[in-house]
Amino acid sequence: MRVNCVGAIVRDHVGRMLLIRRGRPPGQGLWSIPGGRVEPGESDAEALVREVLEETGLTVTPRGLAGVVDRPGPGGVVYEIRDYLAEVSGGTLAAGDDAADAGWFSEEDLGRLPLSPGLLDALATWEVIGRPSGSSATG
Repeated sequence: MRVNCVGAIVRDHVGRMLLIRRGRPPGQGLWSIPGGRVEPGESDAEALVREVLEETGLTVTPRGLAGVVDRPGPGGVVYEIRDYLAEVSGGTLAAGDDAADAGWFSEEDLGRLPLSPGLLDALATWEVIGRPSGSSATG
């Protein structure tokens, strides 16, 4: 079974990336970009705005598609994740919903955090961040 998901790649005015620490499976305890499942009847843009608001307290405006990845889930589920660039248009940063924490991180910080598997390589492949040293694009 395939599950449609979206993620938001959001940067602040100094170039730091918005990340959330997952409070529930899959990926509990790992840092990732905010996002989640697309609900029935929702467009990707609507899901993106809803998920970011629920998880971070921030309102965003979706921009372009950065890339698409498939990630395995429990019980044979495959998460098809479409990650979009987005800009903050309002709100106040605060972890919510299934996010245990939320914050802004530099590219250097990304290499030191426990990130969701494949996130760093996907962001580098899509040229959202520079290629980490010793990294491959297999994601």
